[in-house]
Amino acid sequence: MKHTDVYKIFENKEYIGKTVTVCGWVRTSRDSKNMAFIELNDGTTLKHLQIVIDKAKFSDISEFLKLGTSLKVEGVAVESLVAEDSVEINAEKIEVLGVCPNDYPLQKKRHTLEYLRTMPALRVRTNTFNAVFRVRSVVSASIHEFFQARRFTYVHTPLITASDCEGAGEMFRVTTVGFNPEYKTEEEYNEADFFGKKAALSVSGQLEGEVAAMALGKIYTFGPSFRAEKSNTPRHVAEFWHVEPEVAFAELDDIIEIAEDLIKHIINAVLEKCPDELKFFDAHFEKGLIEKLKNVVSNDFAVMTYTEAIEKLKQSGEKFDYPVEWGLDLMTEHERYISEVICKRPVFLTDYPKEIKSFYMKQNPDGKTVAATDLLVPGVGEIIGCSEREADLDKLLDAMKVRNMSIEDYNDYISLRKFGSVPHSGFGLGLERIIMYVTGVQNIRDVILYPRTVGSIS
Repeated sequence: MKHTDVYKIFENKEYIGKTVTVCGWVRTSRDSKNMAFIELNDGTTLKHLQIVIDKAKFSDISEFLKLGTSLKVEGVAVESLVAEDSVEINAEKIEVLGVCPNDYPLQKKRHTLEYLRTMPALRVRTNTFNAVFRVRSVVSASIHEFFQARRFTYVHTPLITASDCEGAGEMFRVTTVGFNPEYKTEEEYNEADFFGKKAALSVSGQLEGEVAAMALGKIYTFGPSFRAEKSNTPRHVAEFWHVEPEVAFAELDDIIEIAEDLIKHIINAVLEKCPDELKFFDAHFEKGLIEKLKNVVSNDFAVMTYTEAIEKLKQSGEKFDYPVEWGLDLMTEHERYISEVICKRPVFLTDYPKEIKSFYMKQNPDGKTVAATDLLVPGVGEIIGCSEREADLDKLLDAMKVRNMSIEDYNDYISLRKFGSVPHSGFGLGLERIIMYVTGVQNIRDVILYPRTVGSIS
């Protein structure tokens, strides 16, 4: 269907005075005695294009004005008489492409995000989600731009795996065998399954990414990860998108530098390419958002050890819901206090106790901590989990034995330490969490098209 995208009408003065054809959905409409006005949006821009209807030119305009109706409009583009430096269309022809009944649920201008989650197929038509998903697109593209410009190789790691990267056991089972009482043991069940052994959806592409990095030097993966963690919080979904670089010949300080550069690159891309969307989020979701983002890219991130953070939390006098003790994992309230109150900026928290981190992280000389860091940002908490990987075969095997892990299931991974092992590091960035940070949207369910959460797969 030949037509002009709405964003082009706004961005190019050459359309003024010319006859154009546009398509879109009716966002709002109003009727008067001789004239009617429609706000049309086709998804290519946050701005609505006003369609001006001279009622004398049309016999019946009632179907044109219904919210949600899709239209094809032909008319002359003119400078707006009301909005400064804007454009509108004086309609000559209007065709209804898709009728919309009166029970269209998006009748009001503003709905709660909770209400909109009940209709994922329609919520994208609102200003909020129109803006969210354009930002998401820009963020995703900027991630590829960052790594490609630095000669990282993009690899695709398997989504079906037999190993648990995080060792937490919170994985979704993949099986072709349904419930069957004939199988007396789990071993019998697994042998009858498609792969002949237990399989699950991947929680991370890291282990396979390390394999690629040991030959290609610098790689990154970018795809979905799945975690069957029953955390019904504003920060958790069961299916999310994960960016995971792995870098050979890199120690913890090296990978921290890459992580900071990536975050700043993403934010700069959003500031440059999504000005209208950021103004919207600044006005409706987080006051001062744009200034915050500009400050982030203009200043160095803080670095603090886990031990220092625990001491500062204890000295703060703040009453937290969860206890603060060395050796315990930090909760979101602790992470946000560190980044928002203590540091007032993004902060890399380093050198966590080895008992609360994964088996593959490099053990520090003190025997108590590992060369790991989490990037904590105001408003969200952790958005990056990062570490130098354990390159020493004996130390890696010891860590696995302490956790009662099956050595056999990780033969490929272990072989990397046998044959030309090198210092190497990597991190995982949750795409949805960085989008929350750059938009000010507080719930992860509102930055992904179809959120998968405990008890919900609608």
